[in-house]
Amino acid sequence: MSLWPGNSFAERRDLSLRGMILALSLITPLRSPADSVHTQQRTVTQLAEGIYEIRHPDAPDKFPQGNTVVIIGDAAVLVVDSCFLPSSARQDIAQIRQWTDKPVRYLLNTHHHIDHNFGNAAYAAAFPGLTIIAHTESAKLMALRHPSFLSQYPQRAVGFRKMLETGKDLDGASLTDVDRQELKERIAGTDAVWAEFRELKRKAPNLTFDHELDLDLGNREVQLKYLGRGNTVGDAIAYLPKEKILITGDLVDHPVPYLGGGFPVEQVATLKRMAELDAETIVPGHGDVLHGKAYVQQEIDLLEAVIVAINQEIAQSIVPPRRRLDEIKKAVEQNVDVKGWRQKFAGDDPENQNFFDTFSLPGLIEAAHAELWPR
Repeated sequence: MSLWPGNSFAERRDLSLRGMILALSLITPLRSPADSVHTQQRTVTQLAEGIYEIRHPDAPDKFPQGNTVVIIGDAAVLVVDSCFLPSSARQDIAQIRQWTDKPVRYLLNTHHHIDHNFGNAAYAAAFPGLTIIAHTESAKLMALRHPSFLSQYPQRAVGFRKMLETGKDLDGASLTDVDRQELKERIAGTDAVWAEFRELKRKAPNLTFDHELDLDLGNREVQLKYLGRGNTVGDAIAYLPKEKILITGDLVDHPVPYLGGGFPVEQVATLKRMAELDAETIVPGHGDVLHGKAYVQQEIDLLEAVIVAINQEIAQSIVPPRRRLDEIKKAVEQNVDVKGWRQKFAGDDPENQNFFDTFSLPGLIEAAHAELWPR
């Protein structure tokens, strides 16, 4: 379900967020409660003295913007993830300057997906000498993928305009009046986002690490860790041992995990290692702040349930000719308690249910199948 499909499973894993653009663009906003895959309002949550989480409203094109965390020490400030829109990053910078006159010395990009780092340049302009940090593999993918994303972004509006002209959606069904209005809004939103991206000066990480990097902000220790592949090849987390706060990037998203790609088999091990850290407050890459580790365990349980089901299907497929992926998907969805898992993650919210059904679960099955099928 990607506008820019890759040529291999591995490439699709690295580009999984691009597929989400289409998945989200097909969800008609019904409402946006705080606990939703959609966010309409900017909110700030104080996690401890001098530590804040900022949630951002979806961009005008309905694309979700990642959470930002601000950590203020006695000497310097660390920001975790710079968000999607440069204008949102500038708004955050103005807020930080109200909280402290200390400089933002460090900016961590938890992974290469654009909704977490396209605000880098805004921070670099505001804070000369800024050190932008990422895992080595994330930095490589940012250099490789971001230029093509920017060059292809205008095609979104082209596709929407074509649907308006033909009166047909992607499946060939006739557009309703509501569909037409929705498309017009999305075209306007896409044009607004492109107005920002057209002038974007990308700012890449200038410090990378492979396993762990400790920062001293002045009487405030932050440990940056790489615990293994999961959502991407280079997921970095930030851990504050004294405050028992864990910032996960998209290894954890709430209320519905972003599982449309990545490395689900390895993500189980990564999440289990992460859960061993002494943390009471967990800040996901998207969504509300979590207290305790119950949700992390719930995500692990879902991953393991799907992995077991796929392994069972693979075991039945080794002797006969290899079964097509769509057949595997259908069989797994029949053997996994989809209704129960949907309820656990999405509740009764139609948007969350749609996201679980059209992006998270199918993407999880495809990615896990790519990892598990014997080569």
